[in-house]
Amino acid sequence: MPWLIGLALLLVPIVEIYVIIQVGHAIGGWPTIGLLILESALGAWLVKREGRRAWKALQSALQTGKLPGRELTDGGLVLIGGTLLLTPGFVTDIFGFFFILPFTRPLARRAVTRFINRRATTLTPPAFTTFIPGPTQPHHPSGDVIQGEVIDPEKK
Repeated sequence: MPWLIGLALLLVPIVEIYVIIQVGHAIGGWPTIGLLILESALGAWLVKREGRRAWKALQSALQTGKLPGRELTDGGLVLIGGTLLLTPGFVTDIFGFFFILPFTRPLARRAVTRFINRRATTLTPPAFTTFIPGPTQPHHPSGDVIQGEVIDPEKK
């Protein structure tokens, strides 16, 4: 996994520069800069709006005593999306908008939840698998099995 992060840190800037140059060739230099500024301004406004919305939803869930799993995931996605929108470039902005927009965030939330569930089940030691929600496995006692009868003293 660390090598994947290192590879992304090398490839993302190269891809961003390439895409900015290609857009600049297609529409011109100043319009490209204007488009990047417009995306940044729109992204900042969206991060502020959706961040407030996610914060209010988290507070509401905590006040009602509900587990705030969905609200925490939304807050994390808004945070990641805002970070991606802060980096200049079109590719990271596409992913940032995907994480922030209210109609695409549920798709991102499902993908994140699936990823976390998969990681939790593969990284959990076998002794703790009974605590993971999902289908339970039959418990097989270890050691000798002693046949017997339970006597309830209250029924005498």
